[in-house]
Amino acid sequence: QAVLQGIILLPLRAICIAFLVLLAWLFASIATFRHPGKGSEPLKGWRRRMIQTTLSCLTRTLFFVMGFQVKVKGKIASLLEAPIFVAAPHSSFFDAIIAALTGMPSIVSRAENLSTPVFGTILSSLQPVSVSRQDPDSRKNTVTEITKRALSRGQWPQVI
Repeated sequence: QAVLQGIILLPLRAICIAFLVLLAWLFASIATFRHPGKGSEPLKGWRRRMIQTTLSCLTRTLFFVMGFQVKVKGKIASLLEAPIFVAAPHSSFFDAIIAALTGMPSIVSRAENLSTPVFGTILSSLQPVSVSRQDPDSRKNTVTEITKRALSRGQWPQVI
């Protein structure tokens, strides 16, 4: 019975995951198409709402298809209450669950991740704070960018 379920469920889940990732890529591409800032200006209006609602919903659905069910206890802090949201240890794909549950905030990510096909487009739609490991001033620039976004009074999304 387990083998039969594996033969049926594994390909079905893989197809659903691929479809959801490509759908997320499509929405991310639409939201960032011809955006003048490309990371230097926050997404506003319909672009920001599209990213927050569709990507959050698609990411939650993706994790449900993979077999994760997450319930939130308590109240998630709003952007004005907590412009910076800290998640630790920041080393696994569980960070994506936190991002989906908090409305797809900006994240701190390696600059190399932005050039990854499909996932790079999705990541860039979240307006990440890029960290370059080759740049010696990158750490200082990252702190400056996070501070700028935290003090923007709601213009930028939360930073995780």
